[in-house]
Amino acid sequence: MWRSRLLAAQRFRSSLTRSSQLHSKVHTSQTLTPYRHTQHFRSIPLFPQSNAIRFFSSSSTDSITDVEVSTHSNNGVIADENDKNDTFNIGEIWNQGVDEVKNVFETEAFDSENQDPVELNNEVDVGELDRVITLLKSEIGEFDGVRRSIESSLDEMNLNLSEEFVVRVLVSENVSGESLIDFFKWAAGGSNEQVFSVTTRSLDVLVRAVCAEMKKKVAYKLWDLVKEIGEKGDGVVSTEMLNALISLFSRLGKGMAGYEVFDKFGDFSCVTNADSYYFTIQALCRRSIFDRVGLVCERMVSEGKLPEAAKVGDVIYYLCKGGMVKEARSVYLSAKEKQQYPPQPSVNFLISSLCDRKKNDADSVHFALKMLDDIENKKYAIKQFSCVIQALCRVNDIEAAKALLSRMIDNGPPPGNAIFNTIINALSKSGDMTEAINVMRMMENRGLKPDVFAYSVIMSGYAKGGEMEEASKMLTEAKKNHCKLTPVIYHTIIRGYCKLEQFGKAVKLLEEMEEYGVRPNTDEYNKLIQSLCLKAADWVMAEKLMEEMTKKGLHLNGITKSLIRAVKELEEEGKGAKEATVAA
Repeated sequence: MWRSRLLAAQRFRSSLTRSSQLHSKVHTSQTLTPYRHTQHFRSIPLFPQSNAIRFFSSSSTDSITDVEVSTHSNNGVIADENDKNDTFNIGEIWNQGVDEVKNVFETEAFDSENQDPVELNNEVDVGELDRVITLLKSEIGEFDGVRRSIESSLDEMNLNLSEEFVVRVLVSENVSGESLIDFFKWAAGGSNEQVFSVTTRSLDVLVRAVCAEMKKKVAYKLWDLVKEIGEKGDGVVSTEMLNALISLFSRLGKGMAGYEVFDKFGDFSCVTNADSYYFTIQALCRRSIFDRVGLVCERMVSEGKLPEAAKVGDVIYYLCKGGMVKEARSVYLSAKEKQQYPPQPSVNFLISSLCDRKKNDADSVHFALKMLDDIENKKYAIKQFSCVIQALCRVNDIEAAKALLSRMIDNGPPPGNAIFNTIINALSKSGDMTEAINVMRMMENRGLKPDVFAYSVIMSGYAKGGEMEEASKMLTEAKKNHCKLTPVIYHTIIRGYCKLEQFGKAVKLLEEMEEYGVRPNTDEYNKLIQSLCLKAADWVMAEKLMEEMTKKGLHLNGITKSLIRAVKELEEEGKGAKEATVAA
């Protein structure tokens, strides 16, 4: 924008004058006194109203204020009225308006945000700029021994350094970050300190340029430079620079380096913001440095400097991934207080982490239960509801699980077989068989068919309590509803009969297993034979089952075979002793 305004000034100057001699170069800024009567100036014929020129003003109503104008040798000069070396042949026009024209350039230009006055700097020497950029590009890939020649080469150029010149070099394309750092250090050091001093603007441009590269060596070199400048206490280092460095170290997988930058905010008089915490947590979590993550997270929550909702979701994901569920929970609560709602996938992951079966923390599970209320579209949240119900059953809060089931039936999402089975299983294990049957009947009333698992857990509950008659009824119902059963069902019933020493019924069930698509395995035979030998001493039935196994290609282990022989021998010895007693 300032270039176009300067060009307008140059056009005006050329239309007014044919100066006999202009300055070859202006090295100092020229400050012009304010002009407050623009209406008379614009009445000059050189400025027709249809193409009126406005300087340094964003709208026709902007106030005109002071500004400093610096020009290059080939751009022309508008001199101060006290400068006696410039003469202009302007005739009558000069007498009418030049005293007013020279004051137009003195305006009060304000930045749109910070209201700082705008100063137009000297034009840089394009030739010098090209030579410096060519030098820096030639150093790409060279060894450090050759790189030291940059300083001497730059010294020999006798450059006219300025902030604008340094910035133009730093924004050049295809120059390595290491070369830019070397140039910046040269410009800010030695004899150049008198003509160029490090500013926030120039350092910010350097940081942005170097952070675009993904090189560890260059990143550490940049951090050393920023740290050196920041320790001088000039207030040059800004929060944005440090955030960019933390983000760079995070992408490079250098978590502790990122934390070191974060730890320097106070030393450099910089104030942390939401991005500072986000990038630091990201850097530490990527390297699993969770002991430091907790401290950073606690400080972020206490200061209330949470990033935007999407980044809050990332933080929650990082914390849950590292097992820091309590910290993730505090971040979620803090975001909720600020009306920031993380993306649903992050919330889902937090719910799953709170319901982790390895921890079985009742407090975390109940917090996950409350989080279900925050889900807007519950229609697609069946996985989260199921996860919470399973966790409630694991922590033995079956009443809360049943209440959540009723809520799902009334308001959604509609529960499926898996959720009903979870509650039936929990009730059966707790011995509340009446309620387990009620839940199964509720399941049937909703048009869902109880699967084999539901029958097996109910039969297991009955068998555990010795109610084999009820278990047998459930087996009969399962046979009617399912043409193929599972080994678990038969194993449950057979074990219950063996526990009551009703071995005849157990053997009968073993024989009918194949009718319902279940082939008895070695384990089933082994356990039944052991029960026959140890509890009933029925080695005859045991041998019969062993022969049946052999026909089916199954083999009994040696211990059980020895057990059959031992029981048989004991019985024969008993018979022999009895016969001897009778004969005597």
